[in-house]
Amino acid sequence: MNDFQAIADRVEIEALRGEFTDAAMMRDRPRLASLFTPDGALRMPDIPAEQVGREEIRAGGERLQSQWDFFVQTTHPGTILLDGDTATGRAYIQELARTLDGRQGLNYAVYHDRYQRTAEGWKFAERVYEVRYLDTSPLAGTAPHAARGSGTDPEDATATPAPAASFADPASAERLERVAAALRAGGFAAEILDDAAAARARVKDLVPEGASVLTGASETLRLSGIDEDINAGGRYDAIRPRVLAIDRATGADEIRRLVAGPEFVVNSVAAVTETGSLVLASGSGSQLPANAGGAAHAVWIVGAQKVVPDLSTALRRVEEHALPLENARAQAAYGMPSAVNRLLILNAEPHPGRGTVLLLREAIGY
Repeated sequence: MNDFQAIADRVEIEALRGEFTDAAMMRDRPRLASLFTPDGALRMPDIPAEQVGREEIRAGGERLQSQWDFFVQTTHPGTILLDGDTATGRAYIQELARTLDGRQGLNYAVYHDRYQRTAEGWKFAERVYEVRYLDTSPLAGTAPHAARGSGTDPEDATATPAPAASFADPASAERLERVAAALRAGGFAAEILDDAAAARARVKDLVPEGASVLTGASETLRLSGIDEDINAGGRYDAIRPRVLAIDRATGADEIRRLVAGPEFVVNSVAAVTETGSLVLASGSGSQLPANAGGAAHAVWIVGAQKVVPDLSTALRRVEEHALPLENARAQAAYGMPSAVNRLLILNAEPHPGRGTVLLLREAIGY
């Protein structure tokens, strides 16, 4: 190997390591997975976790980042030892992170790497992550959510938050596929359907005749006809008509029991993130227990315009887009405003198969 080739190889491998950190910071897990050979491995014995192959690396990363409030990784150059079409090396890492459940910390670590020259350039054959120092004491700083971009596109690193108008635009096919993959990685079943008519037919497949079903107060269900199918079609043991027939002053306990544990809950959400989280908002909170886990099965129908990059953007969508529209509806229907008094965030499904998300290619509802 001549000196020029060795220099070029070292530059490309160093760029590969930088690309890894950039993909992690930008939450671009498909790009990160593409940096490995098809049978490449990412091993993290201190966590512990081991992912072999690009699909496992992508899915495992999406599960991890769905738990983040914020994450910062800095890579420092290390060694590179060339050996023809293979190489070994080390990179030195500093990380700051806080998860949505409050876990946080600072660590210093080493990546022990094996590299492989391929037709697409140098790739990771293996990265082994070794933690050398860990400090889990509370971090003094915060993530400036209101001032940062979505974090899903390299060009978005200094972007301002998306305008509220964009919350009505349908997501692209690529983004829907990314959402579906992240949901599946978190234990949800996820399907991408063309439109509300397809969702209406699919709900009939998923919910057996005679099942007890609670529907959420959802414009998506109303506009699609699913609400009418369930609550007025006679096919199911519909909970909502039964609740409306009970005197709220004397039957409050009965109402709570009925809505908390049906066989099925069918609903929509205020937002779904590209990292695989579902966000539901409610004024009273009455429908949230069934969605959270009280119902044996759940089906959520989600219009394409509800896709957002991350949880911070999802909360903005609730406040800036969904609430004003629901407030106008509530004023017209009930003569009183709406409010976001309760929020439910589903980051994963601990009982795989319980929850099914039907992602639509069209926009419907709020």
